[in-house]
Amino acid sequence: MDRFIDSIEWIAAIFVGVVAADVFISITLRYFFGIQIPDAYDFGQLLLGILIFWGIAATSYRGTHITVDLVYANIPPAWQRAMDVFATLVLLFVVSVQTYTLFDKVVATREANLQTFDLRLPVWPFFALAWIGDLAAVLLIAVRTYRLIFHPELMRKPDELTRAVE
Repeated sequence: MDRFIDSIEWIAAIFVGVVAADVFISITLRYFFGIQIPDAYDFGQLLLGILIFWGIAATSYRGTHITVDLVYANIPPAWQRAMDVFATLVLLFVVSVQTYTLFDKVVATREANLQTFDLRLPVWPFFALAWIGDLAAVLLIAVRTYRLIFHPELMRKPDELTRAVE
């Protein structure tokens, strides 16, 4: 399971690199050479959408998204675990509904034959890649929920694992 989780994180990282390369190359060509990549703006938007959904998958499992620890830091560990489980269940529900509705958007985009402006490429494969990232988020949040409930020792943060080994 950890290999699967790591591969999801690598895919998200690859999309970060692709978006950064797209922006860098587009800007460099436009400002220094007066050349514009066809559909660069559309690709940038679509790739950023894909990146966001794969990023949700990567951050949801690790719990490395932005948090406010005002209450959490001042309650006993048992209550912290209960809060983690509750928050993860809410997240699982929300992302599951989001995944369901995004699938409808993929199907509607395919049926509408929506295309990019310059090259007339179909847009639905980009939407489908984003949906797969969202589906990966649901799977990883489900794994996180299972591990929080039944194997909380597997959910230690990397710095806690380092201290436990020493």
